[in-house]
Amino acid sequence: MSTTHVPASIPTGEWTSHSEEETFKLGAQVGAHLSGGEIILLSGPLGAGKTVFVKGIASALQIDTDEVTSPSFTLVNRHNGGRLTLYHMDLYRLQMGAAAAHAVDLDELLTEEAAVFVIEWAERMGLYPLPSPIWRVSITGDGDAPREIVIGQ
Repeated sequence: MSTTHVPASIPTGEWTSHSEEETFKLGAQVGAHLSGGEIILLSGPLGAGKTVFVKGIASALQIDTDEVTSPSFTLVNRHNGGRLTLYHMDLYRLQMGAAAAHAVDLDELLTEEAAVFVIEWAERMGLYPLPSPIWRVSITGDGDAPREIVIGQ
């Protein structure tokens, strides 16, 4: 008998973050709702706080946040040892289109059910088909300005 895994829902809406700590805490709130299989597409300019948000997710997954860094040169960082595996991907340095997904072996990675997938600069994949559930997180703002964070499907 096989069971179907039904991922949980995460908080959606709009938030204003006035500090890295608030961005981290929102990431942790999202991470607390993850049960595996979720794909989180992160967008925002350089320096907006995308990696801080991912650190929050990692903390809720009981992963050492000191190990979470931007994977802009390695493309994929895999974090084990928590309640779920976290794949943190960064497509910033890749060309637009399906080649970006192929460069990180995305199809193969997505077969791991007990994992969460966070993809920074996911817009580089264009219309590449991804399985559900997909959550979109947009972070805007830079420097000392507050960050506007929108989470939706």
